[in-house]
Amino acid sequence: MSKSKSLVPVSSNLPPTDLVTRELAKAKSVDDFFGKDGIFAKLFSSTLSTMLEEEMNNHLGYPKHAKGQSAGNHRNGNYQRKLKTSFGETEVEMPRDRQGEFTSTIIPKYQTSSNEIEDKVVSMYAKGMTVRDIQSQLEEIYGLEVSPTLISNITQKVLPLVEEWQNRPLETIYPIVYLDAIHLKIRLDGKVEARAVYHCLGIDLEGKKDILGQWVSDGSEGANFWLTVISDLQSRGVSDILIACVDGLRGFKEAINSVFPDTVVQPCIIHKIRNSLKYVSWKDKKEFMADLKSVYKAPNADAAESALIHLSEKWGNKYRLSVTRWEQDWADLTQYFDYPDDIRRLIYTTNIIEGYHRQVRKVTKTKSVFPDQLSAAKMLYLATVDIRRKWTKPIKDWANIINQLAIRFEDRITITL
Repeated sequence: MSKSKSLVPVSSNLPPTDLVTRELAKAKSVDDFFGKDGIFAKLFSSTLSTMLEEEMNNHLGYPKHAKGQSAGNHRNGNYQRKLKTSFGETEVEMPRDRQGEFTSTIIPKYQTSSNEIEDKVVSMYAKGMTVRDIQSQLEEIYGLEVSPTLISNITQKVLPLVEEWQNRPLETIYPIVYLDAIHLKIRLDGKVEARAVYHCLGIDLEGKKDILGQWVSDGSEGANFWLTVISDLQSRGVSDILIACVDGLRGFKEAINSVFPDTVVQPCIIHKIRNSLKYVSWKDKKEFMADLKSVYKAPNADAAESALIHLSEKWGNKYRLSVTRWEQDWADLTQYFDYPDDIRRLIYTTNIIEGYHRQVRKVTKTKSVFPDQLSAAKMLYLATVDIRRKWTKPIKDWANIINQLAIRFEDRITITL
């Protein structure tokens, strides 16, 4: 029999304890216990069969071969079921009853792979491995031949979790949220289209990060769809957001304030810098950037405004587009100067959510095109679950930050002690 289809022996006339003793006696080293041909693998199906027989005893109400068995329902032999496990492909003897009423809770009906294998498939899929890579890994490590259909069926079980996660209730207040989008190629109605996937990263009152949801747009990124996102947050229980950090998308502020009118909307300074440098010649970028840095790194708003005037006088004629972008949006751009350094550091850039997106792209880079929208949502959810496992601690200096926010927003923020 080939390596990829090796089956673990399943039956023995020996009692379970004698079978264990016999197999243990064969061990020459610790390596003999592991792998698809190891001792644990050989004992697996026998142990499982014993457990299934006990399930049948409980179902019928009497043990096998007992005297005075009921004249009603009784045993009707066994049938073999192939089960994919980390020990390899195992044949398990499934007991059955005459009336066909017995259903095992250990191995549910139609189950063809163990939960352990399913968890491994989902974990590999979450890391961005392709179906071909997953097939190769399972065959190399466990000697299993797994079809693309089975892998797809296993990962499809994630979809109810995606829906439950996307619609879960949220906190009432988020001191800071970050809103940004990434773009994926998805096949829709036979055509490959680039779609924006919107994410909202929130920091709660305990200073912990969380992804509040993901939304796939029906077109390119736009303020109109962001309004849908913000409205969804409100419908899931969010009543207030103190500060929202966003990129420079036009209409973003209006979309947020139409739902949360008191939210401070801080555009990302880094996005603004990148957009400004697009219109500056490479030979002047270093000097222009030094003057621009004196604007956004100023100690306060007055010093920043003086630096902007100097920037305009020096570069306004040559690079009007770059300077005008700062002058037109000055009131919104400089809101972070109203806060202490600890809060400024958090809100003047969307680096936190961009860091999350960098991790997501490591997973999605293996998918040049997603076959449909559900497959994209599935992989993004699994990647997010994997990333969120590391978000166990509050962000740096949160004790100071929340106290500063409580002073600044004393009528809107309540902390229960």
